[in-house]
Amino acid sequence: MRLALRLARKAYGETSPNPMVGAVLVTKGKVVGRGWHHRAGQPHAEIEALRDAERRGNPTKGATIYVTLEPCCTHGRTPPCTEAIIRAGVRRVVVAATDPNPKHVGLGFELLRKAGIEVVSGVLAEEATRLNEAFNHWIVHRTPFVTVKAAMTLDGKIATESGESKWITGEASRAHSMTLRQGADAILVGVNTILADDPSLTVRLVTKAKPLRRIILDSRARTPLTAMVVTDESAALTSIVVGPGAAKRRVAALAKRVRVIEAPLAGGRIDLPWLLKKLGEEHVTSLLVEGGGEVNGSFIDQRLGHRVAFFYAPKILGGNRSTPGVGGRGATTRAELLPLRDVEWRKFGVDLFLGARCGGDLLE
Repeated sequence: MRLALRLARKAYGETSPNPMVGAVLVTKGKVVGRGWHHRAGQPHAEIEALRDAERRGNPTKGATIYVTLEPCCTHGRTPPCTEAIIRAGVRRVVVAATDPNPKHVGLGFELLRKAGIEVVSGVLAEEATRLNEAFNHWIVHRTPFVTVKAAMTLDGKIATESGESKWITGEASRAHSMTLRQGADAILVGVNTILADDPSLTVRLVTKAKPLRRIILDSRARTPLTAMVVTDESAALTSIVVGPGAAKRRVAALAKRVRVIEAPLAGGRIDLPWLLKKLGEEHVTSLLVEGGGEVNGSFIDQRLGHRVAFFYAPKILGGNRSTPGVGGRGATTRAELLPLRDVEWRKFGVDLFLGARCGGDLLE
């Protein structure tokens, strides 16, 4: 099963809106076939493993297949894997995680057992569930799994009073930031980040075949027509989210170059729950929020973040007017503090990285 999980991870960032899945076919203690789901619309991991065994001339009858997620039992873009497993004469199916899709959770197990196949589930279930935490959330709630990311000084600042913010953390941290972007369907920032830094918001240093969408919160349509996200070769991947009161002339000019989404306002700002629902309907399963501070604070205040990814550089900026990594209203009492769990500390060069869940279980 650990081999199957390693195979599944080979498709990191490429399978959405499908999960990452790996499969290993074993006969008499020997691996006779292996495979993983490469991309949505392509064969599932079980099919890849069965085909791999066939190419190698290895029999599948009587084999055991280890798969990281319950085999599908419905017709989608590809035929059901349960049918292929039954036809191949597989004797035993060992599964890590149950399919979280409410429409057919457990049905794959039921069909396999009716066909006389032994089914074992729950092997390394926690690791398999963590692997697909974004998919698991989206398939149940139909809104993206949100990671709030920030690169800060040790005192939690992301920019000076004048707005200077680039390269607070080192190269190793920036490389891991690109890995986070690689795994996301979309990245979201506020217009102040565009005005201050003119970022490209693309994936660099790592390979990502699946395009990364760019979402800009800009209630008054202030994004310059010269901004990188409007003029570069990836402009078709940019969505600028404006409010109903945005200047029509500005909106029309932006709409000639990028996609413009008009969203309702809540408290004078873009209605984030409305936007998340819309993005979920468009099959955005994972959203990386890279602020700045007020946008990060809005997601934290409204409890819309599911994970934090905070990088800390060994530097102190100080100052009452410098920009914090998390702004917004903030907690006013101890009871309002946001608890973090499953905390992971890592070191990237001289920087520290904190990855943690924002409360709740893996399917929230």
